[in-house]
Amino acid sequence: MSEGVMPMDYIVLDMEWNQPWPGSPSARKALPIHGEILQIGAVRLPDGGGPADEFQLLVKPQFYKRINRKVQSLTGIREARVKAEGVEFDEAMRHFRDWCGTDVIFLTWGFDDIMILRENLAIHNLPADWVLNWYNAQLMFNAQTDGSTNQKALGTALEQLGIEPSRQAHDALGDAYHTALICARLDLTRGVAEYSRASKQHEDGFHGAELPGCAERRVFHGLRDKADALARFSGRENVCPVCGKPMSAGRWISQPGRRYMTMAECPEHGSYLIRIRLQQEEDETFRVSRLLYEGTSEAARAYERAAARPQKRRPRRRPARKKAPKPAVPREDE
Repeated sequence: MSEGVMPMDYIVLDMEWNQPWPGSPSARKALPIHGEILQIGAVRLPDGGGPADEFQLLVKPQFYKRINRKVQSLTGIREARVKAEGVEFDEAMRHFRDWCGTDVIFLTWGFDDIMILRENLAIHNLPADWVLNWYNAQLMFNAQTDGSTNQKALGTALEQLGIEPSRQAHDALGDAYHTALICARLDLTRGVAEYSRASKQHEDGFHGAELPGCAERRVFHGLRDKADALARFSGRENVCPVCGKPMSAGRWISQPGRRYMTMAECPEHGSYLIRIRLQQEEDETFRVSRLLYEGTSEAARAYERAAARPQKRRPRRRPARKKAPKPAVPREDE
């Protein structure tokens, strides 16, 4: 760093957020957020140093007030605790921004946390210009380790660097602390300088974790919506990776995070599992990451188990019976 230039602090950020239970009244709300923040965890990482001071806060939800059971199970956050310890979102942001200070660089493990933060700031009519200086630490890690474009889990990266986890997983501060330990092993100045290239390599590669048995991976751009994606990957893009001939597609099964999977069949080369993930881009079209797995892979067996489970169907509402008109009561003067 040149003489006279003050080094910036890095703020390693992680959050936990709530999502409505599918089919609930909250899920039917047309809100421009993918999740409502429940917990903020952050660790300050001075330039060239290790983890320093920490920040943690619970946030009272305003829109999705009932915490999803899966979120409770994953994070351990209970409604009673949020009611007792949480603060309103505006107050939480004021405390967090004051703690961060000015001239900081935000680092997150993945793309989701910063997107959720910006969405929550927007729905509360709060400025987001102070979180614009942000980088995805996953891309820096990939660029400075194995050069892959895969999205690695935080635990995988810790194991790759030989770092023993010492905090609770799926806790905002715990995950932020572990991310800070990884970032302390990286050349962050170099990572920022090379970020555009790492981001382009990621864009040209694949955004999603790959499991054993993967036969092909590819990224598609410009899809209109979910229906367009499912039709395309059941139709003209559904070809055998060996012979290139069309394959038949089975039932699509929905998974969390805009993910979908189906089994496809080539008459000559057998079955393959198709897994896709949709992500909305700035022009409001969708990017689709597609993975193709061998029919004997564990990923394919997971599909078979999911397909074997009975489908949950919403009970049909019976139309209300029309009540027969009450017979007229004769009046006394008749």
